[in-house]
Amino acid sequence: MSEHPAPLLLEKDSLETFVRAYLDRQERYLALAQKHGSPLWVLDSGVLKAKARRFSQAFNACFDQTAYYFAVKSNNCPEVAATLLESGFGLDVSSGIELNTALDLNAGDIVFSGPGKTDEELRLALRHKDRVTLLLDGFSELDRLCALLPGSDQASPVRVGIRLTTNPQGLWRKFGITLEMLPEFWKKIAALPPIRFAGLQFHSSWNLTPDRQVEFIALLGQTLARMPGDFNRSIEFIDMGGGYWPEEGEWLHSPEPQQGALPQENSIPLDRVRPHYRIPGTPIEMFAKALSHAVQTHIFPFADCRICFEPGRWICHSAMHLLLSVIDKKSHDLVITDAGTNIIGWERFETDYFPVLNLSRSGLVERPCHILGSLCTPHDVFGYAYFGEGIERGDCLMIPCQGAYTYSLGQNFIKGCRDLSKSEGQTPRQG
Repeated sequence: MSEHPAPLLLEKDSLETFVRAYLDRQERYLALAQKHGSPLWVLDSGVLKAKARRFSQAFNACFDQTAYYFAVKSNNCPEVAATLLESGFGLDVSSGIELNTALDLNAGDIVFSGPGKTDEELRLALRHKDRVTLLLDGFSELDRLCALLPGSDQASPVRVGIRLTTNPQGLWRKFGITLEMLPEFWKKIAALPPIRFAGLQFHSSWNLTPDRQVEFIALLGQTLARMPGDFNRSIEFIDMGGGYWPEEGEWLHSPEPQQGALPQENSIPLDRVRPHYRIPGTPIEMFAKALSHAVQTHIFPFADCRICFEPGRWICHSAMHLLLSVIDKKSHDLVITDAGTNIIGWERFETDYFPVLNLSRSGLVERPCHILGSLCTPHDVFGYAYFGEGIERGDCLMIPCQGAYTYSLGQNFIKGCRDLSKSEGQTPRQG
């Protein structure tokens, strides 16, 4: 599989343009913090809808039959899923908890993926088989599903897909079955009338370019060329999963790969603001064109089917932001905020770079400062600099674009992680 390109310097002009877009709306964010307090998650539903619209338009322009499912694991705030249901998306869930959320939201089109589904999760999917497509992860899961079928309503078969692993080596082999196993898996399903095979799913993550997806589509086409005609004719959908990285790419503190925390207990020198780096992303329209060409070449000669997508990060990344307050200023280059990184669930900002904006003393100059949380651990880091004209106790800070794999990962570590989400707009409401 293709490797990601090496990080480049993050251009000053690009960074300032990014920052300016949020400073232009600082009064709206400050009003939300004043009304609801901090720390506070702010959901911009307009951005969420715009991202969903752009994503679907890109692929609709390249495919005749499409469907879209928001990956709930990327942000499990129910209002995010509800907004995307309004935009015509279905929901992709990976647990019974997420499935119950989708059912509570009256989602009518749900795909249930993921390894290690429990019997209770399978029963829940069976009870709602009119709304759920069960993506089977392996032979054992198929056997356990069969064992549960005698006690279920047999009026209609359960609709299933087969998950395929995109990398049979290393840790990613936990997902799905290999392409070599597909003929045997299909033979087993075909002998089970209570189960109706409907399609295939595969997924690769951290897709900064479409290369890995294109490579796997070519391998899948080779497999379909060897499969029986009745199998190919029964394929109603091929689900390409998600993993699409936002167009601005991945922003980093260092061009070197980081394993865990930065060295010397996060001791980035504060004599100056150090350079920032990025691994470029790819516009979603280019993904659509590349994947369309691959599917036209390798898949459609064998299967006339709908093409499905499960975007998560790409959709919600820029639609949710985090507001914090400075609760203590210990020196000119060290402040403590009123939240700890337990609210995002991991030490993201030790390696990933996101600008910290001082909305109370706004400015386009980035100044060195340790922006640290209030947890009893030195790994509680929000940033090593801020944009502003100074920083004082009581100031409101903003970290934009925290919508993906943060809110869902919040945890009660040392301090609580209560529901802190509000929608941005004239009438903020509980998320």
